[in-house]
Amino acid sequence: MQTTVEIPSSKRTTAIALNRLAYWTCQHWLVIFSLVYGLYVGLPFLAPVFMTTGLTPLGQLIYFIYSFLCHQLPERSFFLFGPKTMYPLVDILASWQATGNPLILRQFIGSPAMGWKVAWSDRMVFMFTSILVFAWAWWPLRKKIRPVSWKILLLFLMPMTLDGTTHFISDLFGLHQGFRDSNDWLAVLTQNAFASTFYTGDAWGSFNSLMRMLSGILFGVGIVWFGFPYLDEYFRDQAAWIKIKFDRAGRKLL
Repeated sequence: MQTTVEIPSSKRTTAIALNRLAYWTCQHWLVIFSLVYGLYVGLPFLAPVFMTTGLTPLGQLIYFIYSFLCHQLPERSFFLFGPKTMYPLVDILASWQATGNPLILRQFIGSPAMGWKVAWSDRMVFMFTSILVFAWAWWPLRKKIRPVSWKILLLFLMPMTLDGTTHFISDLFGLHQGFRDSNDWLAVLTQNAFASTFYTGDAWGSFNSLMRMLSGILFGVGIVWFGFPYLDEYFRDQAAWIKIKFDRAGRKLL
């Protein structure tokens, strides 16, 4: 003789509510991703906002948190609320202190005269912001675009790997003393077809800054094009399964 276990109505009501919440989450997962990930991407831009509006402790807190995620070198960072978007190293050293130590140099967050740097580097800005932007661009086209293979993903990631690795090796020779600072090799290849500011340093419009921008954007495109179709498929499957359970129980989801 089988004994039927009666589920308390309060627990059944809670389970139904949680399943409805899970269904809504699966249906609107990109909205939730945009809010959470958008906060992560947006906080580095709030740091200079807080600094310029007098909310210094909040700004410094963001710089501190994101210092664990990025080198925050000021010559490779964007500045807000100042006369320039990016500053060459010579300007930063002249307004702060003469140092070749990256651990000291990264501590410079700006000034009222120069503006305040975004809490992570230009490469990180393009990497992570592009994921959000291309996710929004992909969403209305998701049923028409198939995911790329992992081999194609590697091609999208390769420019960043190459650019980041060569920057790292170059910096081992001393900050702004390596082959990626002068880019003499590029000047030879292009027969000095561009202005000297294109080859040297990290200022906006230089070869280095453009490569960080391009490789960061390609990184974002690759991540979205490869991974987001699988995320969407997973959440659609979960939503369909929840709907089946409610249909069998004769209940309405919403």
